[in-house]
Amino acid sequence: MSEKKKPSVLDGFKAFLTRGNVVDLAVAVVIGAAFTNIVNSVVKGVINPLVGAFGTKNLDSYSSCLKSPCTGAGDTATGIRILWGSVLGSALSFVITAAVVYFLMVLPMSKYLARQAARQKAKEGTQEMMEVTELEVLKEIRDALVAQRGSGHSEN
Repeated sequence: MSEKKKPSVLDGFKAFLTRGNVVDLAVAVVIGAAFTNIVNSVVKGVINPLVGAFGTKNLDSYSSCLKSPCTGAGDTATGIRILWGSVLGSALSFVITAAVVYFLMVLPMSKYLARQAARQKAKEGTQEMMEVTELEVLKEIRDALVAQRGSGHSEN
């Protein structure tokens, strides 16, 4: 009686780590973290000054007062403020990050994978054509042998 060995927790963990999706996800997290600094610099160095041409450079200072009087800042603030400037800054950071990831990673990778798939399909088409050609040649040989055999029996 052979008993199947139950996989250990360590074996399962090793299989989990070596699975392709986990590695891809880890790479995406690391690259996303690296892009965060770049995107924050672009927002602070380019976007905020452009917005500052029409108002203040700091998007966080844009707000609307929901309940008056809105005075003070931080813990001493009175009234109810909606800080839509910080939401706008975060949205711009997200859009810039998404654009960078898409145009520098996703788009080139999808084009590369499409080219690889086309090459593989062309290779399979060529292989299939060779198989069909070989099959036709074998059928012709078979037919020729059958014809020879048939003509050989009629002469005897």
